Amino acid sequence: MTEPLSEHSADVIVVGAGPAGSTTAYYLAKAGLDVLLLEKTAFPREKVCGDGLTPRATKQLVAMGIDISEEAGWLRNKGLRIIGGGVRLQLDWPDLASYPDYGLVRKRDDFDEQLARQAQKAGARLYERCNVGAPIRDERTGRITGVEAKIGEEKTPVTFHAPLVVAADGNSTRLSLAMGLHRRDDRPMGVAVRTYFTSPRHDDDYLESWLELWDRRGAEDRLLPGYGWIFGMGDGTSNVGLGILNSSSAFKELDWREVLKAWCASMPEDWGYTPENMTMPIRGAALPMAFNRQPHYTKGLLLVGDAGGMVNPFNGEGIAYAMESGQIAADVIVQAHARATPAQRELALNNYPKVLKETYGGYYTMGRAFVKLIGNPKVMKVATQRGLTHPLLMKFTLKMLANLTDPQGGDAMDRIINGLSKVAPKA
Repeated sequence: MTEPLSEHSADVIVVGAGPAGSTTAYYLAKAGLDVLLLEKTAFPREKVCGDGLTPRATKQLVAMGIDISEEAGWLRNKGLRIIGGGVRLQLDWPDLASYPDYGLVRKRDDFDEQLARQAQKAGARLYERCNVGAPIRDERTGRITGVEAKIGEEKTPVTFHAPLVVAADGNSTRLSLAMGLHRRDDRPMGVAVRTYFTSPRHDDDYLESWLELWDRRGAEDRLLPGYGWIFGMGDGTSNVGLGILNSSSAFKELDWREVLKAWCASMPEDWGYTPENMTMPIRGAALPMAFNRQPHYTKGLLLVGDAGGMVNPFNGEGIAYAMESGQIAADVIVQAHARATPAQRELALNNYPKVLKETYGGYYTMGRAFVKLIGNPKVMKVATQRGLTHPLLMKFTLKMLANLTDPQGGDAMDRIINGLSKVAPKA
């Protein structure tokens, strides 16, 4: 392993110890690089999330050596239950060589900590309560060479230095903004709002997705562009929430916390989704989708996870893509680090956006088209009422929405989805 240059300098600085940052730091440290992982809060800490992990995210946890046994507090799920158009369809996760056939549920308040501790075990140096401010830049080239930060209760000013910095600081990504990278308005945004209830449904072994989200509070019922979820946590509570897309006028004008309350009130009483059973306040967070901030590499800065808009536009899933992009970024950085000249290192680093586009670009382009379609209530109505009645079509849809296919030697559905992703523009 590279010897630390000093307490406050390293080969790479990773800003943010969410799933993207911790995964990046883990793989960098494992490859022998000296990594600083800077997290603004202290663990354990709360984050807005559905807490449900698909097989895609499960695969990443297995690769990092996380103990995902039930004894270690993980709840397994078998698949997805889809409700809409008067139909209730239970679909098992597909049987694939590339991904496990089960998903997981884990509360975010300690999920992130497990990943950060795994990065620490691999050799990353974690600073908690480290609030990163402005980037430090080379006046001549404009390259980032470090960050200014304030540490601890006393907010002691510190500067950290490294030739490469990874922005894993989420949707608001102040670091990217300070480096002049702004959000693209032509990409979809979503919002997630959720809360927890004590409920007899807490040990459900399927993730539940409600494709019809009705706002019944006005004179006329209206179908909203989004979906509801109910995930049993296995600890006596259910995580109940909504994912909403910005593809309709309703996005800005509605109070989504009120919509969630009204949706919960329409549920059967014995499920327990009532105000007196609520164990936490309703909280919301943005879902930055489909590469909504680019370029993913510029002047020594790489964007991973939500900072680079990696959320899947089809289903609002962010954790799997945060972890995957972290692994991709680490792989590129490790290769660049081994190059002899600055020009050679830069050539390797410029490959990062290309690998991302090759991996997700076509699929995300299809997702953007999907978002536009379901933003139309008429399309949404036909899709839920007719599509859900065809189990084979729904099996195909599940594979596409969850991005679960075998790249080689899969079935006909896999080949169609992979083929579409290949030919779609990689924007």
